[in-house]
Amino acid sequence: MAGEGDSEPGKSFKLLGFLDVKNVPCARESVLYGSLGSLVMGLGHFLATSRVRRSCDVAVGGFICTMLGYWSYCRYNLAQQRIRQRMLKEGMRNRILFEGSYLDPEKEQTGSERSDS
Repeated sequence: MAGEGDSEPGKSFKLLGFLDVKNVPCARESVLYGSLGSLVMGLGHFLATSRVRRSCDVAVGGFICTMLGYWSYCRYNLAQQRIRQRMLKEGMRNRILFEGSYLDPEKEQTGSERSDS
């Protein structure tokens, strides 16, 4: 049928026309947590004060603060993870490069162990 499945499976969703939620790391989670923070803060403020307009303002502020807070937290963790991956990759490359040569640290350990016995 023409109406079913018109969207491509790899097509991304852009929030506000510029934030590509599928391809930008941490974007999806930030929007979801921001929505939840907005709901909690707006509803909590409404239940406490019964002021609708002010509660909507608090909800929008809660969305922005929660989204930016989680975005910063997530991006920091992602950067730390990438640094660890880069260090691990460099260590593996050095191990392969120096394995069996005189620069191999394991070769020095095995040589000293043989002289001890």
